[in-house]
Amino acid sequence: MGGNIDVITLVFLVVAVAIFIKLRSVLGRRTGHEQTRIERYRAQQEARQRNGELVGQDKIVTLPRREREGEELQPAGAQQAHADGEQRVREFAAGNSAISQGLVDIFRADPGFDPGHFLQGAKAAYEIIVTAFAEGNRKTLKNLLNSEVYDGFVSAIADRERRGEQIDQSFVGIKAADLVEAELKGGVAQVTVKFVSELISATRDRAGVVISGDPKRIREVTDIWTFAREASSRDPNWKLVATQAAN
Repeated sequence: MGGNIDVITLVFLVVAVAIFIKLRSVLGRRTGHEQTRIERYRAQQEARQRNGELVGQDKIVTLPRREREGEELQPAGAQQAHADGEQRVREFAAGNSAISQGLVDIFRADPGFDPGHFLQGAKAAYEIIVTAFAEGNRKTLKNLLNSEVYDGFVSAIADRERRGEQIDQSFVGIKAADLVEAELKGGVAQVTVKFVSELISATRDRAGVVISGDPKRIREVTDIWTFAREASSRDPNWKLVATQAAN
């Protein structure tokens, strides 16, 4: 029986050695250079990051970079950027020299001024103000109008309420919005916009009878509004400072 145990043990030992050799050949052995390769890989990645290479899922985007770390924009570069900004502002005036000069004056006082962005904001403000006036929403109007215009709007709303009248209105959209004036006066930027909008509007009396307008007809309305803000102010918001109706 002792001989049998020795043979079985010997067989298991041979099998174990064979498995060990097989695993060693498949997995490989440590050569002592693994840490060196890892450090080299990390160094390469850091170098690529310093060069501005960002690795995405499917491509590498190389970003522009300065030649020296921490290098500031040279005065000549800043002057060129400012000149380019003035040129864009002039082009927005579409050949109208008076508007062009006014926009440039505003840009010089406030380099963050962009007439395109301003016009988009003015269109949004126009819709909000027209809707708020119809609804009698004084809180919304107060945030968008200067005190003089606000007092005029609120007075009209109060008169309407005293008569028991109500405006049913749907804002269809703005067909056109064009700059008609621009100037910097006493440090205050003022830009006037001509809006052509489409509304469905009707005024009803206490009994609900339509006394003006037409609740089923789209009406075209033209308004000329002037917006203003302190050019040096940190507050980016413009306020409506004057209104006039062209029709």
